Amino acid sequence: MKKFVALFALTVALSAPAWAATKTVTLSVPGMTCATCPITVKKALSKVEGVVEAKVTWEPKEAVVTYDDTKTTPAALTKATENAGYPSTVKK
Repeated sequence: MKKFVALFALTVALSAPAWAATKTVTLSVPGMTCATCPITVKKALSKVEGVVEAKVTWEPKEAVVTYDDTKTTPAALTKATENAGYPSTVKK
């Protein structure tokens, strides 16, 4: 019985990442002033651990980011764009 409990606990511990949820957030990035700005914003977002995909457009000036919510947060994403020189906010 003890072996079964130990095996069950190990299985649960190893499958924890399966509980992660992929979420999507849209960021407003008003500081993008040219057609090449989205490239910089996308690179900054792609470097954040947990980002699965980042689609950045100049018109409208926004970034749609799909991320693993166990590895990052919208606050970390906006911080990444700010550090790249493009402050952003989460669109409601």
